[in-house]
Amino acid sequence: MFLHSTNRKISVILLLFAVFYLYLSYQLPEFPYAIVDSDVLPKGLGFLLIVLSIALFIENKPETEAEKEKRNLKKEELTILLTILGMILLYIWLLEWVGFVLTTIAFLLVTTRLLGYQNWKVNSLLAVLFTFTVYFSFNYLLSIYLPQGILPF
Repeated sequence: MFLHSTNRKISVILLLFAVFYLYLSYQLPEFPYAIVDSDVLPKGLGFLLIVLSIALFIENKPETEAEKEKRNLKKEELTILLTILGMILLYIWLLEWVGFVLTTIAFLLVTTRLLGYQNWKVNSLLAVLFTFTVYFSFNYLLSIYLPQGILPF
């Protein structure tokens, strides 16, 4: 059968998604004075996804029982996965209102704690350093302004 393996089914879904993604990336406006335009990365990622989905389709490795067993998620893993998905959606929703800095620090702290990292000092230090490094790199080095939200900078 044409789609007898899980990899082939997933590759067809990814291929359809990549084609739709590329269609949308070709709808991005072009800027007249940009050396590297805003559509370069999305188009590159779309073509890369097409190539990788074709490679996944061509790969015809038989699936073992151990690999089939890995696909079964435990209830705890599914709960964590859905919680992280909810946190990502909440992060996106709060980003404009609260701002990049506060939202990202809170997201990183809660996510690392949820995933089992217990050391609050290290988690806090890394969340703050990472967030401010990204914020200042984008705002002051690249002149790409991230949402400031309620903070004055």
